[in-house]
Amino acid sequence: MQSDQDNANQTSNFTHEKYRPFPKVSLPDRQWPDQEITAAPLWCSVDLRDGNQALIEPMSVTQKKLMFSLLVKIGFKEIEVGFPAASQPDFDFVRWLIEAEQIPEDVTIQVLTQARPELIERTFDALRGVHRAVVHVYNSTSTVQRQQVFEMDREGIKNIAIRGAQKVQEQAARYPETEWVFQYSPESFTGTELDYAVDVVNAVTAIWQPTKQNPVIINLPATVEMATPNIFADQIEWFNRQVERREAIILSVHTHNDRGCAVAAAELAVMAGADRVEGTLMGNGERTGNMDIITMAMNLYSQGIDPELQLGDMDEIIRVVRECTQLPVHPRHPYAGELVYTAFSGSHQDAIKKCLAKRKTGDAWNVAYLPIDPADIGRSYQEVIRVNSQSGKGGVAYMLERDYGLALPRWLQIDFSPMVQQAAEVSGGEVTGAQIRQLFDQRYVNHNAPVCIGAFEVKRTTHDELHAQLFIDGQMNELNGIGHGSLDALANGLKQQFGIDIVVQEYSEHAIKDGTSGTEADAIAYVQARIAGELYCGAAIHEDIMTASINALLCAANQYLAEHQQAVAC
Repeated sequence: MQSDQDNANQTSNFTHEKYRPFPKVSLPDRQWPDQEITAAPLWCSVDLRDGNQALIEPMSVTQKKLMFSLLVKIGFKEIEVGFPAASQPDFDFVRWLIEAEQIPEDVTIQVLTQARPELIERTFDALRGVHRAVVHVYNSTSTVQRQQVFEMDREGIKNIAIRGAQKVQEQAARYPETEWVFQYSPESFTGTELDYAVDVVNAVTAIWQPTKQNPVIINLPATVEMATPNIFADQIEWFNRQVERREAIILSVHTHNDRGCAVAAAELAVMAGADRVEGTLMGNGERTGNMDIITMAMNLYSQGIDPELQLGDMDEIIRVVRECTQLPVHPRHPYAGELVYTAFSGSHQDAIKKCLAKRKTGDAWNVAYLPIDPADIGRSYQEVIRVNSQSGKGGVAYMLERDYGLALPRWLQIDFSPMVQQAAEVSGGEVTGAQIRQLFDQRYVNHNAPVCIGAFEVKRTTHDELHAQLFIDGQMNELNGIGHGSLDALANGLKQQFGIDIVVQEYSEHAIKDGTSGTEADAIAYVQARIAGELYCGAAIHEDIMTASINALLCAANQYLAEHQQAVAC
Protein backbone atom coordinates (compact mmCIF):
# COMPACT_ATOMS: atom_id res chain seq x y z
CA MET A 1 0.00 0.00 0.00
CA GLN A 2 1.11 3.55 -0.66
CA SER A 3 2.02 5.66 2.33
CA ASP A 4 0.48 9.05 3.02
CA GLN A 5 3.86 10.56 2.10
CA ASP A 6 3.81 8.81 -1.33
CA ASN A 7 0.33 10.14 -1.97
CA ALA A 8 1.39 13.62 -0.95
CA ASN A 9 4.39 13.49 -3.32
CA GLN A 10 2.18 12.40 -6.19
CA THR A 11 -0.25 15.23 -5.49
CA SER A 12 2.58 17.77 -5.40
CA ASN A 13 3.55 16.83 -9.00
CA PHE A 14 0.17 18.03 -10.20
CA THR A 15 0.66 21.78 -10.07
CA HIS A 16 -0.59 24.50 -12.39
CA GLU A 17 2.04 26.94 -11.21
CA LYS A 18 4.64 25.94 -13.84
CA TYR A 19 2.29 27.04 -16.66
CA ARG A 20 1.59 30.51 -17.97
CA PRO A 21 -1.52 31.81 -19.72
CA PHE A 22 -1.17 32.21 -23.47
CA PRO A 23 -0.78 35.92 -24.32
CA LYS A 24 -3.71 37.73 -25.85
CA VAL A 25 -3.55 39.50 -29.20
CA SER A 26 -4.02 43.26 -29.14
CA LEU A 27 -6.91 43.59 -31.59
CA PRO A 28 -9.57 45.87 -30.05
CA ASP A 29 -11.35 46.32 -33.39
CA ARG A 30 -11.48 42.60 -34.25
CA GLN A 31 -14.05 41.86 -36.93
CA TRP A 32 -14.28 38.05 -36.93
CA PRO A 33 -16.97 37.71 -34.18
CA ASP A 34 -19.48 39.41 -36.48
CA GLN A 35 -18.60 37.30 -39.54
CA GLU A 36 -20.65 34.34 -40.73
CA ILE A 37 -19.52 31.25 -42.62
CA THR A 38 -21.66 31.05 -45.75
CA ALA A 39 -19.61 28.67 -47.91
CA ALA A 40 -17.23 25.77 -47.41
CA PRO A 41 -13.51 26.54 -47.31
CA LEU A 42 -11.07 24.86 -49.66
CA TRP A 43 -10.39 21.47 -48.10
CA CYS A 44 -7.07 19.63 -48.09
CA SER A 45 -6.87 16.12 -46.66
CA VAL A 46 -3.60 15.26 -44.93
CA ASP A 47 -4.65 11.70 -43.99
CA LEU A 48 -1.91 10.14 -46.11
CA ARG A 49 0.87 12.29 -44.62
CA ASP A 50 0.16 13.83 -41.21
CA GLY A 51 -2.42 11.19 -40.34
CA ASN A 52 -0.24 8.34 -41.59
CA GLN A 53 2.90 9.40 -39.72
CA ALA A 54 0.88 9.36 -36.47
CA LEU A 55 -0.10 5.68 -36.80
CA ILE A 56 1.49 2.95 -34.70
CA GLU A 57 1.66 0.89 -37.89
CA PRO A 58 1.89 3.16 -40.96
CA MET A 59 -0.38 2.28 -43.86
CA SER A 60 0.66 -0.41 -46.30
CA VAL A 61 0.68 0.36 -50.03
CA THR A 62 -2.70 -1.36 -50.36
CA GLN A 63 -4.15 0.74 -47.53
CA LYS A 64 -2.74 3.96 -49.03
CA LYS A 65 -4.36 3.16 -52.36
CA LEU A 66 -7.66 2.44 -50.63
CA MET A 67 -7.51 5.69 -48.64
CA PHE A 68 -6.60 7.76 -51.71
CA SER A 69 -9.54 6.24 -53.59
CA LEU A 70 -11.89 7.13 -50.72
CA LEU A 71 -10.64 10.72 -50.55
CA VAL A 72 -11.19 11.16 -54.28
CA LYS A 73 -14.64 9.60 -54.01
CA ILE A 74 -15.63 11.93 -51.16
CA GLY A 75 -14.66 14.89 -53.32
CA PHE A 76 -11.33 16.25 -52.05
CA LYS A 77 -9.60 18.33 -54.71
CA GLU A 78 -6.32 18.67 -52.78
CA ILE A 79 -4.76 15.64 -51.09
CA GLU A 80 -1.41 15.64 -49.29
CA VAL A 81 -0.03 12.23 -50.22
CA GLY A 82 3.21 12.05 -48.31
CA PHE A 83 6.68 13.24 -47.38
CA PRO A 84 8.58 11.60 -50.27
CA ALA A 85 12.00 12.95 -49.34
CA ALA A 86 11.83 11.44 -45.87
CA SER A 87 10.40 8.01 -46.67
CA GLN A 88 11.01 5.52 -49.48
CA PRO A 89 7.46 4.13 -49.22
CA ASP A 90 6.10 7.68 -49.58
CA PHE A 91 8.39 8.30 -52.56
CA ASP A 92 7.28 5.06 -54.21
CA PHE A 93 3.60 5.81 -53.56
CA VAL A 94 3.90 9.23 -55.21
CA ARG A 95 5.61 7.63 -58.19
CA TRP A 96 2.83 5.01 -58.43
CA LEU A 97 0.14 7.70 -58.39
CA ILE A 98 1.85 9.50 -61.28
CA GLU A 99 3.04 6.56 -63.37
CA ALA A 100 -0.19 4.58 -62.99
CA GLU A 101 -2.19 7.72 -63.84
CA GLN A 102 -4.24 7.48 -60.66
CA ILE A 103 -4.70 11.22 -60.13
CA PRO A 104 -7.95 12.60 -61.62
CA GLU A 105 -7.59 15.78 -63.67
CA ASP A 106 -9.49 17.85 -61.11
CA VAL A 107 -7.42 16.59 -58.14
CA THR A 108 -4.09 18.11 -57.08
CA ILE A 109 -1.67 16.10 -54.97
CA GLN A 110 0.40 17.85 -52.31
CA VAL A 111 3.72 16.77 -50.81
CA LEU A 112 5.60 18.06 -47.79
CA THR A 113 9.29 18.83 -47.40
CA GLN A 114 11.49 20.62 -44.92
CA ALA A 115 13.29 23.71 -46.19
CA ARG A 116 16.51 21.77 -46.80
CA PRO A 117 18.10 21.72 -50.28
CA GLU A 118 18.70 17.96 -50.57
CA LEU A 119 15.14 17.18 -49.40
CA ILE A 120 13.62 19.67 -51.82
CA GLU A 121 15.56 18.11 -54.72
CA ARG A 122 14.37 14.64 -53.73
CA THR A 123 10.80 15.94 -53.49
CA PHE A 124 10.85 17.22 -57.06
CA ASP A 125 12.35 13.91 -58.21
CA ALA A 126 9.30 12.17 -56.75
CA LEU A 127 6.94 14.52 -58.62
CA ARG A 128 8.55 14.14 -62.02
CA GLY A 129 5.87 13.99 -64.71
CA VAL A 130 2.93 15.09 -62.53
CA HIS A 131 0.38 17.35 -64.22
CA ARG A 132 -0.17 19.64 -61.21
CA ALA A 133 1.15 19.55 -57.66
CA VAL A 134 1.46 21.59 -54.47
CA VAL A 135 4.98 21.62 -53.03
CA HIS A 136 4.60 22.38 -49.34
CA VAL A 137 7.84 23.61 -47.74
CA TYR A 138 8.20 24.50 -44.06
CA ASN A 139 10.55 25.40 -41.26
CA SER A 140 9.84 26.05 -37.61
CA THR A 141 9.70 29.69 -36.56
CA SER A 142 8.45 29.54 -32.96
CA THR A 143 10.25 31.21 -30.10
CA VAL A 144 10.94 27.99 -28.22
CA GLN A 145 12.26 26.22 -31.34
CA ARG A 146 14.53 29.15 -32.25
CA GLN A 147 15.94 29.51 -28.77
CA GLN A 148 16.13 25.93 -27.47
CA VAL A 149 16.20 23.62 -30.49
CA PHE A 150 18.01 25.47 -33.28
CA GLU A 151 19.78 28.06 -31.08
CA MET A 152 19.45 30.66 -33.85
CA ASP A 153 18.25 34.23 -33.94
CA ARG A 154 15.37 35.59 -36.02
CA GLU A 155 17.53 36.35 -39.06
CA GLY A 156 19.03 32.86 -39.04
CA ILE A 157 15.63 31.17 -39.05
CA LYS A 158 14.30 33.55 -41.70
CA ASN A 159 17.27 32.74 -43.92
CA ILE A 160 16.36 29.05 -43.77
CA ALA A 161 12.91 29.95 -45.11
CA ILE A 162 14.39 32.20 -47.81
CA ARG A 163 16.87 29.58 -49.02
CA GLY A 164 14.10 26.97 -49.04
CA ALA A 165 11.85 29.23 -51.12
CA GLN A 166 14.67 29.90 -53.56
CA LYS A 167 15.42 26.19 -53.90
CA VAL A 168 11.76 25.36 -54.53
CA GLN A 169 11.60 28.02 -57.24
CA GLU A 170 14.84 26.78 -58.81
CA GLN A 171 13.70 23.13 -58.87
CA ALA A 172 10.28 24.00 -60.28
CA ALA A 173 11.96 25.74 -63.23
CA ARG A 174 13.52 22.39 -64.20
CA TYR A 175 10.06 20.93 -64.84
CA PRO A 176 8.16 23.56 -66.86
CA GLU A 177 5.63 20.98 -68.09
CA THR A 178 4.14 20.78 -64.57
CA GLU A 179 1.77 23.35 -63.09
CA TRP A 180 3.39 24.08 -59.75
CA VAL A 181 1.71 25.59 -56.70
CA PHE A 182 4.00 26.69 -53.87
CA GLN A 183 2.98 26.45 -50.22
CA TYR A 184 4.90 27.69 -47.19
CA SER A 185 4.23 27.02 -43.50
CA PRO A 186 5.91 28.82 -40.61
CA GLU A 187 5.68 25.69 -38.46
CA SER A 188 4.41 26.27 -34.91
CA PHE A 189 2.82 29.50 -36.06
CA THR A 190 0.83 29.80 -32.83
CA GLY A 191 4.07 29.91 -30.83
CA THR A 192 5.65 32.48 -33.14
CA GLU A 193 5.57 36.23 -32.52
CA LEU A 194 3.01 37.59 -34.99
CA ASP A 195 5.22 40.35 -36.36
CA TYR A 196 7.97 37.82 -36.98
CA ALA A 197 5.63 35.34 -38.67
CA VAL A 198 4.55 38.11 -41.04
CA ASP A 199 8.18 39.10 -41.64
CA VAL A 200 9.18 35.54 -42.60
CA VAL A 201 6.16 35.03 -44.87
CA ASN A 202 6.77 38.37 -46.58
CA ALA A 203 10.36 37.30 -47.26
CA VAL A 204 9.17 34.04 -48.82
CA THR A 205 6.51 35.63 -51.04
CA ALA A 206 9.00 38.31 -52.11
CA ILE A 207 10.96 35.49 -53.74
CA TRP A 208 7.99 33.65 -55.22
CA GLN A 209 6.25 36.86 -56.43
CA PRO A 210 2.72 35.42 -56.56
CA THR A 211 -0.12 37.11 -58.39
CA LYS A 212 -3.87 36.99 -58.05
CA GLN A 213 -3.95 34.73 -61.10
CA ASN A 214 -1.12 32.51 -59.76
CA PRO A 215 -1.40 32.62 -55.97
CA VAL A 216 0.66 30.79 -53.38
CA ILE A 217 -0.66 29.02 -50.28
CA ILE A 218 0.44 30.32 -46.91
CA ASN A 219 -0.45 27.78 -44.26
CA LEU A 220 -0.59 28.84 -40.60
CA PRO A 221 -0.38 25.72 -38.44
CA ALA A 222 -1.38 25.36 -34.83
CA THR A 223 1.27 22.62 -34.66
CA VAL A 224 0.48 22.43 -30.96
CA GLU A 225 -2.84 23.87 -29.84
CA MET A 226 -1.73 26.38 -27.23
CA ALA A 227 -4.60 28.85 -26.88
CA THR A 228 -8.35 29.13 -26.91
CA PRO A 229 -10.00 29.25 -30.36
CA ASN A 230 -10.83 32.94 -30.06
CA ILE A 231 -7.17 33.84 -29.59
CA PHE A 232 -6.25 31.73 -32.62
CA ALA A 233 -8.88 33.64 -34.59
CA ASP A 234 -7.31 36.91 -33.40
CA GLN A 235 -3.92 35.67 -34.63
CA ILE A 236 -5.37 34.84 -38.05
CA GLU A 237 -7.15 38.18 -38.39
CA TRP A 238 -4.03 40.11 -37.27
CA PHE A 239 -1.89 38.22 -39.78
CA ASN A 240 -4.54 38.64 -42.47
CA ARG A 241 -4.43 42.41 -42.05
CA GLN A 242 -0.64 42.77 -41.91
CA VAL A 243 0.76 40.34 -44.48
CA GLU A 244 1.91 41.69 -47.82
CA ARG A 245 0.53 40.49 -51.20
CA ARG A 246 -2.66 39.26 -49.51
CA GLU A 247 -4.59 39.27 -52.81
CA ALA A 248 -2.08 36.72 -54.15
CA ILE A 249 -2.27 34.43 -51.11
CA ILE A 250 -4.58 31.53 -50.33
CA LEU A 251 -4.58 31.66 -46.53
CA SER A 252 -4.71 28.18 -45.01
CA VAL A 253 -4.90 26.82 -41.46
CA HIS A 254 -3.86 23.47 -40.02
CA THR A 255 -5.11 23.06 -36.45
CA HIS A 256 -4.28 20.33 -33.95
CA ASN A 257 -6.44 19.11 -31.12
CA ASP A 258 -4.26 19.29 -27.99
CA ARG A 259 -6.91 21.34 -26.16
CA GLY A 260 -9.80 19.49 -27.84
CA CYS A 261 -10.76 22.60 -29.81
CA ALA A 262 -9.29 22.00 -33.28
CA VAL A 263 -12.65 22.15 -35.08
CA ALA A 264 -13.72 25.30 -33.24
CA ALA A 265 -10.37 26.94 -33.94
CA ALA A 266 -10.62 26.14 -37.65
CA GLU A 267 -14.18 27.46 -37.86
CA LEU A 268 -13.25 30.72 -36.15
CA ALA A 269 -10.17 30.99 -38.35
CA VAL A 270 -12.40 30.84 -41.43
CA MET A 271 -14.49 33.64 -39.90
CA ALA A 272 -11.22 35.54 -39.40
CA GLY A 273 -10.26 35.31 -43.06
CA ALA A 274 -8.78 31.86 -43.74
CA ASP A 275 -9.62 30.48 -47.19
CA ARG A 276 -8.47 26.90 -46.78
CA VAL A 277 -8.47 24.19 -44.09
CA GLU A 278 -6.20 21.15 -43.73
CA GLY A 279 -7.30 18.17 -41.66
CA THR A 280 -8.00 14.45 -41.55
CA LEU A 281 -11.00 12.16 -41.57
CA MET A 282 -12.10 11.43 -37.99
CA GLY A 283 -9.30 13.68 -36.68
CA ASN A 284 -6.51 11.09 -36.81
CA GLY A 285 -3.14 12.70 -36.10
CA GLU A 286 -0.32 13.14 -33.66
CA ARG A 287 -1.01 13.40 -29.93
CA THR A 288 -4.75 14.15 -29.62
CA GLY A 289 -5.15 14.43 -33.38
CA ASN A 290 -5.66 16.84 -36.24
CA MET A 291 -8.71 18.88 -37.11
CA ASP A 292 -11.55 16.48 -37.99
CA ILE A 293 -12.79 17.38 -41.47
CA ILE A 294 -15.84 15.11 -41.08
CA THR A 295 -17.00 17.08 -38.04
CA MET A 296 -16.33 20.53 -39.52
CA ALA A 297 -17.93 19.66 -42.86
CA MET A 298 -21.02 18.19 -41.17
CA ASN A 299 -21.23 21.25 -38.92
CA LEU A 300 -21.56 23.35 -42.08
CA TYR A 301 -24.07 20.87 -43.50
CA SER A 302 -26.24 21.12 -40.37
CA GLN A 303 -26.42 24.90 -40.94
CA GLY A 304 -27.67 24.51 -44.51
CA ILE A 305 -24.24 25.09 -46.10
CA ASP A 306 -23.00 22.76 -48.84
CA PRO A 307 -19.76 21.23 -47.45
CA GLU A 308 -18.72 20.35 -51.02
CA LEU A 309 -17.81 16.86 -49.80
CA GLN A 310 -19.95 13.76 -50.32
CA LEU A 311 -20.51 12.33 -46.84
CA GLY A 312 -23.81 10.53 -47.48
CA ASP A 313 -22.39 7.03 -46.93
CA MET A 314 -20.84 7.54 -43.51
CA ASP A 315 -20.61 3.84 -42.73
CA GLU A 316 -18.49 3.22 -45.82
CA ILE A 317 -16.19 6.10 -44.85
CA ILE A 318 -15.81 4.66 -41.36
CA ARG A 319 -15.12 1.17 -42.73
CA VAL A 320 -12.29 2.38 -44.97
CA VAL A 321 -10.77 4.68 -42.34
CA ARG A 322 -10.71 1.88 -39.79
CA GLU A 323 -9.28 -0.58 -42.29
CA CYS A 324 -6.51 1.85 -43.26
CA THR A 325 -5.63 3.27 -39.84
CA GLN A 326 -6.41 0.26 -37.59
CA LEU A 327 -8.03 2.78 -35.24
CA PRO A 328 -11.54 2.53 -33.77
CA VAL A 329 -14.18 5.23 -34.18
CA HIS A 330 -15.58 6.32 -30.83
CA PRO A 331 -19.30 5.45 -30.48
CA ARG A 332 -19.95 9.08 -29.49
CA HIS A 333 -17.93 10.59 -32.34
CA PRO A 334 -19.90 13.57 -33.74
CA TYR A 335 -22.09 12.53 -36.69
CA ALA A 336 -20.19 9.27 -37.32
CA GLY A 337 -20.40 7.39 -34.00
CA GLU A 338 -22.63 4.34 -33.78
CA LEU A 339 -24.62 5.78 -30.85
CA VAL A 340 -25.15 9.41 -31.90
CA TYR A 341 -28.60 8.79 -33.40
CA THR A 342 -29.71 6.50 -30.58
CA ALA A 343 -31.95 7.56 -27.70
CA PHE A 344 -31.76 5.61 -24.43
CA SER A 345 -33.82 8.04 -22.39
CA GLY A 346 -37.57 7.57 -22.40
CA SER A 347 -38.21 11.32 -22.42
CA HIS A 348 -35.87 11.74 -25.40
CA GLN A 349 -37.59 8.90 -27.24
CA ASP A 350 -40.99 10.47 -26.63
CA ALA A 351 -39.87 13.90 -27.86
CA ILE A 352 -38.26 12.49 -31.01
CA LYS A 353 -41.34 10.40 -31.81
CA LYS A 354 -43.65 13.37 -31.51
CA CYS A 355 -41.44 15.57 -33.70
CA LEU A 356 -41.11 12.92 -36.38
CA ALA A 357 -44.86 12.30 -36.37
CA LYS A 358 -45.57 16.00 -37.00
CA ARG A 359 -42.93 16.42 -39.68
CA LYS A 360 -44.12 16.66 -43.30
CA THR A 361 -42.10 15.92 -46.41
CA GLY A 362 -40.25 19.06 -47.48
CA ASP A 363 -40.25 20.67 -44.03
CA ALA A 364 -36.99 22.12 -42.75
CA TRP A 365 -35.41 19.70 -40.28
CA ASN A 366 -36.44 20.57 -36.73
CA VAL A 367 -36.49 17.45 -34.57
CA ALA A 368 -35.69 17.40 -30.86
CA TYR A 369 -32.34 15.80 -29.96
CA LEU A 370 -31.41 15.10 -33.60
CA PRO A 371 -29.37 17.94 -35.12
CA ILE A 372 -29.48 16.33 -38.58
CA ASP A 373 -31.62 13.70 -40.28
CA PRO A 374 -29.72 10.41 -39.80
CA ALA A 375 -30.98 9.26 -43.21
CA ASP A 376 -28.80 11.91 -44.86
CA ILE A 377 -25.71 9.88 -44.03
CA GLY A 378 -27.22 6.43 -44.44
CA ARG A 379 -28.31 5.95 -40.82
CA SER A 380 -31.61 5.65 -39.02
CA TYR A 381 -32.86 6.80 -35.63
CA GLN A 382 -32.90 3.99 -33.05
CA GLU A 383 -34.71 3.64 -29.76
CA VAL A 384 -32.80 1.53 -27.28
CA ILE A 385 -33.86 0.62 -23.78
CA ARG A 386 -30.65 0.30 -21.80
CA VAL A 387 -30.28 -2.86 -19.75
CA ASN A 388 -27.54 -3.79 -17.29
CA SER A 389 -26.80 -6.30 -14.55
CA GLN A 390 -29.19 -4.52 -12.20
CA SER A 391 -32.10 -4.46 -14.62
CA GLY A 392 -35.24 -6.31 -13.49
CA LYS A 393 -35.88 -7.36 -17.09
CA GLY A 394 -32.60 -8.82 -18.16
CA GLY A 395 -29.07 -7.51 -18.00
CA VAL A 396 -28.53 -8.83 -21.51
CA ALA A 397 -24.87 -8.19 -22.16
CA TYR A 398 -23.88 -9.04 -18.58
CA MET A 399 -25.73 -12.35 -18.52
CA LEU A 400 -24.53 -13.51 -21.95
CA GLU A 401 -20.92 -12.86 -21.01
CA ARG A 402 -21.23 -14.29 -17.50
CA ASP A 403 -23.11 -17.47 -18.46
CA TYR A 404 -21.87 -18.15 -21.99
CA GLY A 405 -18.67 -16.16 -22.52
CA LEU A 406 -20.25 -14.04 -25.28
CA ALA A 407 -18.96 -10.46 -25.15
CA LEU A 408 -21.34 -8.68 -27.50
CA PRO A 409 -19.91 -5.57 -29.20
CA ARG A 410 -21.85 -2.38 -28.50
CA TRP A 411 -23.46 -2.21 -31.94
CA LEU A 412 -24.86 -5.72 -31.49
CA GLN A 413 -26.14 -4.92 -27.99
CA ILE A 414 -28.07 -2.04 -29.56
CA ASP A 415 -29.63 -4.34 -32.13
CA PHE A 416 -30.41 -7.16 -29.69
CA SER A 417 -31.67 -5.31 -26.59
CA PRO A 418 -35.11 -4.39 -27.99
CA MET A 419 -35.80 -8.06 -28.79
CA VAL A 420 -35.06 -9.07 -25.20
CA GLN A 421 -37.12 -6.17 -23.88
CA GLN A 422 -40.06 -7.24 -26.02
CA ALA A 423 -39.80 -10.83 -24.72
CA ALA A 424 -39.74 -9.52 -21.14
CA GLU A 425 -42.83 -7.42 -21.72
CA VAL A 426 -44.72 -10.35 -23.31
CA SER A 427 -43.86 -12.74 -20.48
CA GLY A 428 -44.48 -10.13 -17.81
CA GLY A 429 -41.60 -11.49 -15.76
CA GLU A 430 -37.86 -11.88 -15.66
CA VAL A 431 -36.01 -13.23 -18.70
CA THR A 432 -33.48 -15.89 -17.75
CA GLY A 433 -29.96 -16.27 -19.14
CA ALA A 434 -31.02 -19.42 -21.00
CA GLN A 435 -33.92 -17.56 -22.61
CA ILE A 436 -31.62 -14.70 -23.63
CA ARG A 437 -29.20 -17.20 -25.23
CA GLN A 438 -32.09 -18.87 -27.06
CA LEU A 439 -33.24 -15.48 -28.37
CA PHE A 440 -29.69 -14.65 -29.43
CA ASP A 441 -29.27 -17.88 -31.38
CA GLN A 442 -32.71 -17.46 -32.95
CA ARG A 443 -31.93 -13.90 -34.04
CA TYR A 444 -28.36 -14.23 -35.26
CA VAL A 445 -27.02 -17.80 -35.36
CA ASN A 446 -29.68 -20.22 -36.59
CA HIS A 447 -29.75 -19.10 -40.23
CA ASN A 448 -28.26 -21.92 -42.26
CA ALA A 449 -30.49 -21.75 -45.34
CA PRO A 450 -30.87 -21.24 -48.21
CA VAL A 451 -27.08 -20.95 -48.52
CA CYS A 452 -24.22 -22.53 -46.63
CA ILE A 453 -20.54 -23.00 -47.33
CA GLY A 454 -18.51 -26.16 -47.69
CA ALA A 455 -14.79 -26.42 -48.29
CA PHE A 456 -13.06 -23.13 -48.93
CA GLU A 457 -9.60 -21.70 -49.50
CA VAL A 458 -8.30 -18.14 -49.06
CA LYS A 459 -5.23 -17.00 -51.00
CA ARG A 460 -3.52 -13.82 -49.87
CA THR A 461 -1.68 -11.72 -52.47
CA THR A 462 -2.25 -7.99 -52.87
CA HIS A 463 -5.89 -8.90 -52.17
CA ASP A 464 -7.64 -11.88 -50.60
CA GLU A 465 -9.02 -14.44 -53.04
CA LEU A 466 -11.76 -16.76 -51.75
CA HIS A 467 -12.61 -20.01 -53.56
CA ALA A 468 -15.39 -22.04 -51.96
CA GLN A 469 -18.14 -24.61 -52.36
CA LEU A 470 -21.44 -22.80 -51.90
CA PHE A 471 -24.54 -24.91 -51.32
CA ILE A 472 -27.79 -23.27 -52.43
CA ASP A 473 -30.85 -25.21 -51.30
CA GLY A 474 -28.59 -28.26 -51.08
CA GLN A 475 -27.08 -27.95 -54.55
CA MET A 476 -23.37 -27.22 -54.82
CA ASN A 477 -22.03 -24.20 -56.72
CA GLU A 478 -18.60 -22.67 -57.02
CA LEU A 479 -18.11 -19.26 -55.39
CA ASN A 480 -15.17 -16.98 -56.13
CA GLY A 481 -14.56 -13.55 -54.68
CA ILE A 482 -11.75 -11.00 -54.34
CA GLY A 483 -11.56 -8.30 -51.69
CA HIS A 484 -9.69 -6.57 -48.89
CA GLY A 485 -9.90 -9.47 -46.43
CA SER A 486 -11.81 -12.76 -46.49
CA LEU A 487 -15.16 -11.20 -45.52
CA ASP A 488 -14.92 -8.58 -48.26
CA ALA A 489 -14.05 -11.36 -50.73
CA LEU A 490 -17.07 -13.39 -49.60
CA ALA A 491 -19.34 -10.34 -49.87
CA ASN A 492 -18.14 -9.73 -53.43
CA GLY A 493 -18.62 -13.39 -54.31
CA LEU A 494 -22.19 -13.38 -52.97
CA LYS A 495 -22.86 -10.19 -54.91
CA GLN A 496 -21.87 -11.95 -58.12
CA GLN A 497 -23.97 -14.99 -57.20
CA PHE A 498 -27.19 -13.22 -56.20
CA GLY A 499 -26.89 -9.72 -57.65
CA ILE A 500 -27.28 -7.94 -54.29
CA ASP A 501 -24.91 -5.37 -52.75
CA ILE A 502 -23.32 -6.62 -49.53
CA VAL A 503 -20.99 -4.36 -47.50
CA VAL A 504 -19.57 -5.41 -44.12
CA GLN A 505 -20.17 -2.49 -41.73
CA GLU A 506 -19.04 -3.91 -38.38
CA TYR A 507 -16.99 -6.92 -37.33
CA SER A 508 -15.86 -8.29 -33.99
CA GLU A 509 -14.45 -11.58 -32.77
CA HIS A 510 -13.16 -13.19 -29.59
CA ALA A 511 -12.35 -16.54 -28.05
CA ILE A 512 -15.13 -17.99 -25.88
CA LYS A 513 -14.08 -18.70 -22.32
CA ASP A 514 -15.62 -21.62 -20.51
CA GLY A 515 -17.72 -20.20 -17.69
CA THR A 516 -16.34 -22.63 -15.12
CA SER A 517 -12.75 -23.43 -16.12
CA GLY A 518 -11.88 -20.14 -17.78
CA THR A 519 -10.19 -21.95 -20.67
CA GLU A 520 -10.62 -20.86 -24.29
CA ALA A 521 -11.91 -23.28 -26.92
CA ASP A 522 -14.16 -22.08 -29.74
CA ALA A 523 -14.24 -18.59 -31.16
CA ILE A 524 -17.23 -16.43 -32.05
CA ALA A 525 -17.50 -13.86 -34.82
CA TYR A 526 -20.10 -11.10 -35.04
CA VAL A 527 -20.89 -9.33 -38.32
CA GLN A 528 -23.12 -6.44 -39.28
CA ALA A 529 -23.67 -6.09 -43.04
CA ARG A 530 -25.58 -3.65 -45.19
CA ILE A 531 -27.40 -5.81 -47.73
CA ALA A 532 -29.31 -4.03 -50.49
CA GLY A 533 -29.44 -0.96 -48.26
CA GLU A 534 -30.69 -2.76 -45.11
CA LEU A 535 -28.70 -3.74 -42.00
CA TYR A 536 -28.50 -7.38 -40.90
CA CYS A 537 -26.44 -8.95 -38.12
CA GLY A 538 -25.13 -12.49 -37.92
CA ALA A 539 -22.99 -14.55 -35.55
CA ALA A 540 -21.30 -17.92 -35.73
CA ILE A 541 -19.17 -20.12 -33.48
CA HIS A 542 -16.38 -22.40 -34.68
CA GLU A 543 -12.97 -23.57 -33.54
CA ASP A 544 -11.50 -21.75 -36.57
CA ILE A 545 -12.06 -17.98 -36.46
CA MET A 546 -12.05 -17.56 -40.25
CA THR A 547 -14.75 -20.20 -40.61
CA ALA A 548 -16.75 -18.50 -37.84
CA SER A 549 -16.40 -15.14 -39.62
CA ILE A 550 -17.55 -16.51 -42.97
CA ASN A 551 -20.52 -18.31 -41.40
CA ALA A 552 -21.50 -15.16 -39.49
CA LEU A 553 -21.74 -13.19 -42.73
CA LEU A 554 -23.73 -16.04 -44.31
CA CYS A 555 -26.17 -15.92 -41.37
CA ALA A 556 -26.77 -12.24 -42.11
CA ALA A 557 -27.16 -12.94 -45.83
CA ASN A 558 -29.61 -15.78 -45.19
CA GLN A 559 -31.81 -13.46 -43.16
CA TYR A 560 -32.07 -11.12 -46.13
CA LEU A 561 -32.71 -13.96 -48.59
CA ALA A 562 -35.40 -15.47 -46.37
CA GLU A 563 -37.15 -12.15 -45.73
CA HIS A 564 -37.24 -11.18 -49.36
CA GLN A 565 -38.01 -14.67 -50.66
CA GLN A 566 -35.14 -14.22 -53.07
CA ALA A 567 -35.24 -16.65 -55.97
CA VAL A 568 -31.83 -18.30 -55.94
CA ALA A 569 -30.71 -20.02 -59.09
CA CYS A 570 -27.93 -22.54 -59.20
